[in-house]
Amino acid sequence: MPEPYFESNRSAAGSIHYPYESMIHSSQASSCIVGPHWHLYIEILYFLSGTAKVFLGGTCHVLGKGDLILIHSHETHSIYSLDEEVSYIVVKFDPEILYSTSRTFLESKYILPFTLADAGGQRVFAEKDITDTPIPSLIREIYDEFTAKGFGFELAVRTLICRVFLWFLRRTHHQQWSWEVAHSLNDSDYQMLQKVFEYIDYNYMNDINAQTAASLCNMSYSYFSRRFKAIMGKTFTNYLSYIRITEAEKLLLTTDRSMTSIALEVGFSSSSYFIQQFRQFKNISPHQFRLKGKA
Repeated sequence: MPEPYFESNRSAAGSIHYPYESMIHSSQASSCIVGPHWHLYIEILYFLSGTAKVFLGGTCHVLGKGDLILIHSHETHSIYSLDEEVSYIVVKFDPEILYSTSRTFLESKYILPFTLADAGGQRVFAEKDITDTPIPSLIREIYDEFTAKGFGFELAVRTLICRVFLWFLRRTHHQQWSWEVAHSLNDSDYQMLQKVFEYIDYNYMNDINAQTAASLCNMSYSYFSRRFKAIMGKTFTNYLSYIRITEAEKLLLTTDRSMTSIALEVGFSSSSYFIQQFRQFKNISPHQFRLKGKA
């Protein structure tokens, strides 16, 4: 079984020297192809042959030739082959490349839902759903351009990825709660979210609170709390718990550490509170999640 790993930041992305990457991944035997891991990149898998199980956020999806799965940023996932020979094209890209220049709220309203692991929406696209669309040829063209690295391939790959992203955007926008949230953003909202997300990303394991987050955003506690809930659809405390649960998922699937150890590692004060929160967010106990994800 491959050693599980985290791509928790852009500098840890291993072999990715560009803000995108494409390759063909193959397996010659029924086994674990890729162990549980996560990264900041958005990832697309387009299956060329065989059948495989893809675990995404604790849910198992079975994909075969011609099927495609979209994996959001920050989502824990793993892949297990069900046939002797499985192959698929991988397209992995940093959400940053979808911005024309610097980040603006005009583009953020489209991109934000794809960077939230709990944003919902359709993830698996069966062969019959995409055969008569540009998607199969665009995915293959991304792979060909990235592999050949001909003159101007950087522009070509980015343009092709943007076309694929636009297709997903139009295909799934009516399915996700995040679209209403994202379209309500203005520039100051986006700046606030960036500060809060960074604050939580670096400090979720510590004893942090909304009061400090409000101060970072130069807002009163009451205004910050109201605005954050209006934008995100949940309180700061609930969002912090969600991030902690997401981090706990990774440890549950990639280590054998005890519930108490994991709870303390991700910032919960006790294992009992961790288990209660995990059930609330996932409708399953951490133990059951671990067994399901490693099955």
